[in-house]
Amino acid sequence: MRRKVVPAEENGDSADKLDQLLLSAAICNGEDVGPFVRKAFASGKPETVLHHLRHFARSKESEIEDVCRAHYEDFITAVDDLRSLLSDVDSLKSSLSNSNTQIQSVAVPLLTTLDSFVEARNKCKNIILAIQSLRICVNLVELCSRANRHLSENNFYMTLKCVDSIEREFMNKTPSSTLRRMLEKQIPEIRSHIERKINKEFGDWLVEIRVVSRNLGQLAIGQASASRQREEELRIKQRQAEEQSRLSLRDCVYALEEEDDDGFNGISDDGKDKGMLGFDLMPLYRAYHINHTLGLEDRFKQYYFENRKLQLTSDFQVSSMTPFLESHQTFFAQIAGFFIVEDRVLRTGGGLVSKMEVENLWDTAMSKMCSVLEDQFSRMQTANHLLLIKDYVSLLGVTLRRYGYPVEALLDVLSKHRDKYHELLLSDCRKQITEALAADKFEQMYMKKEYEYSMNVLSFQLQTSNIMPAFPYVAPFSCTVPDCCRIVRSFIEDSVSFMSQSGQLDFYDVVKKYLDRLLTEVLDGALKLINTSIGGVTQAMQMAANMAVFERACDFFFRHAAQLSGIPLRMAERGRRLFPLTKARDAAEETLSGLLKQKVDGFLLLIENVNWMADDPPQDGNEYVHEVIIFLETLVSTAQQILPVQVLKRVLQDVLFHISEMIVGALLGESVKRFNVNAVMGVDVDIRMLESFAENQAPLLSEADASQLKAALAESRQLVNLLLSNHPENFLNPVIRERSYNALDYRKVVSISEKMRDQPDRLFGSFGTRGSKQNTKKKSLDALIKRLKDVN
Repeated sequence: MRRKVVPAEENGDSADKLDQLLLSAAICNGEDVGPFVRKAFASGKPETVLHHLRHFARSKESEIEDVCRAHYEDFITAVDDLRSLLSDVDSLKSSLSNSNTQIQSVAVPLLTTLDSFVEARNKCKNIILAIQSLRICVNLVELCSRANRHLSENNFYMTLKCVDSIEREFMNKTPSSTLRRMLEKQIPEIRSHIERKINKEFGDWLVEIRVVSRNLGQLAIGQASASRQREEELRIKQRQAEEQSRLSLRDCVYALEEEDDDGFNGISDDGKDKGMLGFDLMPLYRAYHINHTLGLEDRFKQYYFENRKLQLTSDFQVSSMTPFLESHQTFFAQIAGFFIVEDRVLRTGGGLVSKMEVENLWDTAMSKMCSVLEDQFSRMQTANHLLLIKDYVSLLGVTLRRYGYPVEALLDVLSKHRDKYHELLLSDCRKQITEALAADKFEQMYMKKEYEYSMNVLSFQLQTSNIMPAFPYVAPFSCTVPDCCRIVRSFIEDSVSFMSQSGQLDFYDVVKKYLDRLLTEVLDGALKLINTSIGGVTQAMQMAANMAVFERACDFFFRHAAQLSGIPLRMAERGRRLFPLTKARDAAEETLSGLLKQKVDGFLLLIENVNWMADDPPQDGNEYVHEVIIFLETLVSTAQQILPVQVLKRVLQDVLFHISEMIVGALLGESVKRFNVNAVMGVDVDIRMLESFAENQAPLLSEADASQLKAALAESRQLVNLLLSNHPENFLNPVIRERSYNALDYRKVVSISEKMRDQPDRLFGSFGTRGSKQNTKKKSLDALIKRLKDVN
């Protein structure tokens, strides 16, 4: 039977109607009805859904019937199927209901637990987020604390590293806006504070480095001086070794010991110079590094260079209130220290200054130093002052050359003033020699102690024997000799000092040239001049003795100059020149001879007592010759204690020559109107006595020197021989005259012969044969006179 479709009962509840409509629409549209089922079970009212489904089914029954009418058979079949499924649906319904009940009983605790879990998970997330935020804040605070600690300890680089870390890692991650605002405000202030602080430290370093540079320059120049002294000592040892090996017959091996480096250029890892006290560049490098970290590297480089350039310009100022001699060491030491510092900065500063900048500063400094030296040298009038400055400048050049700075221009300035220095030195020596000569009493030096002998004799190699004399010792010279030797030795040492410090290697010829000038112009001139003020024979004899000692001293001077100049003695001896004090020596001997001649002249006045018309010749000679010989013998006994043999010989030779001239002059003079043969024979005896005196000096001098002394009487001897000759006409024979009468002047012979010709004839005829001989001789003499007058 066909089932009737029961019309759906209207539900007064609008909510149920809405749900019913929504469910109906979802079923009609083929949508999922699962949400409606879940909602019904969730609200605990599944019957409502079931009721709505039933109501929807009833509402569709008419449609089903219409469809069924159209498809009756199919519908019947479907109905049968549905009816067969109805029991399954009922069972499914009961099963769903049971399942729902079970699920409700199980799901409600689970949902409660799930809600608790979700709530706990949310809390956990919040806690983790809070912990992460706290950890970030803790790290940030720790980093800020570390930055504060570094800042309080003036460890600016680590402070900046902390600040950079804060900016890079925490600025955008900081959960606290308050901290972020604080950081944004404080970080620029910290950087600004560090910049001010480090620039102040750098400014303090700039002030301090000026004092350090001066001390540094003085220390470096002092070390250069000590090094030069050591080199000089090594050269002296080497020269001594060379001389000893040259003079010794044994083979000698010499080795120079090398000294360890004194750490002059030692640099420690912390930027401090090990060899230079107080040479600390850490403040500079720290400031440079901090500015580099702050991104201000180029600005700091410019700031550093400009300030150092201003400091160098300030160092160039020469005070007009202080003499340059007193301030030159400070002046040059300041500049030396400046460039030592700059050299270190260039090599270890990591590009703080460039090589070109340092070279430009050096060129400026070199130009200024040369200008100052030129100006100061032009004003100086004292050689010692110039040498002191020159010595310090040369040490400056040696010091800075070690650091690679070119110093040729500085050395050229020193070389240009070489002549002026030596002129001033010669002038100073001239004054000192003049004062030494003026203070000398020309008495033999008396030395009581060995050190006096060593100081005045051995130090100048004036000794004639290697045996130490007994003391007290009387030297053969006066104090002029050692005083002048000290002056000349000082001149040599000053000259060598000047030349050796000018960078010139072979300078012996220059030193020798100025030494020649000192000896030939200054010392020779002063000694020659002092001879004019000597008034006594003793002083003149002492002066002549001094000149003999000066000959040995001059050899020492040139050897000393060669040794100091580094020239082997054999080379210096090879170029030895003549005695440079010849004018003074000749003047001294001439003065001594002149004074002795004056003494002799006093004795020769007794010639006026000679009887020129004697009846018999005097057997023992005339009175004057005895006085003269006594004087000469006394002279020899005294002079041989002081004068060298050759000097004594030259003086005696000059005196005897003068005596010979005086005898001839007496015969030639107006006081002798006439003389006879007896007088001539008496003069012959006088000359023989003088010749005997000369011959007696052979043990003191030598046979050859005694012959030369005797030859000084040649004129008077030849004149007497001519007057006593039986053949005076032989004088006209050139060969005989050259052999026997070469010292005679024919004019003197004429004048003297005429005085002898005026004798009475009885003098030639009263003695028999003798008278005839005299008559013949008179005729020959008359003929000689006539011939000589014809020649004239």
